[in-house]
Amino acid sequence: MILTRRPMKTSLPLALNWSHFGELHRVTPWPDVRFERLYGNDWLPLNTDCDLLAAASVACRHRDWQPYLEFVPAEVRTFLLGFSFARMEALQVVARCPELVPALIETPALTAFVAAHVGLRGTANPCWAEINAVHERSGVYGVLEWLGLPASRQTLTILCHLESPDLPRRFLEPLRTQLWEPRTIFALQRMPAITDRDLAVHCQAVAA
Repeated sequence: MILTRRPMKTSLPLALNWSHFGELHRVTPWPDVRFERLYGNDWLPLNTDCDLLAAASVACRHRDWQPYLEFVPAEVRTFLLGFSFARMEALQVVARCPELVPALIETPALTAFVAAHVGLRGTANPCWAEINAVHERSGVYGVLEWLGLPASRQTLTILCHLESPDLPRRFLEPLRTQLWEPRTIFALQRMPAITDRDLAVHCQAVAA
């Protein structure tokens, strides 16, 4: 009788790989989470931006994420699985700001603002160390203020009520502006589930 050997399940953390414009990229296993690009035979560090991370989220499907997430802490894994289109951005945020994870688990939509902080604050480079320092000093309300959002319970309530944590990038700036308007705050905090359509209605005032 001929015995066939079943493939052994890997017990080693795996990098998550994808191709972007024909070039190979990867993110190394937790907890390092380094974003790299293949140059010749060498993987070299890569400065990510929102466009690259968005493309990575599209390229990496659920079956690609499964082996990677096996080596991520359970609470972080559950948090990341809540994202469909912005999972790669969320991974970068929780890896760079681990002390912020409990607040992000409670208010997942805040992740989109933290991920897009370079554009929202108009800085040249990511400011992860500064975010961590602000959070250590002033907690989640300090982070809200640093992001240009109202540092209030109402802001967190509205973000908690967003139907999906995959907040479209086009809504971030106009929503940030509208959250300073008392009328908008009053309307949104009364809605138990805020959809993208609801956000579009309230953000049109900024675009007009």
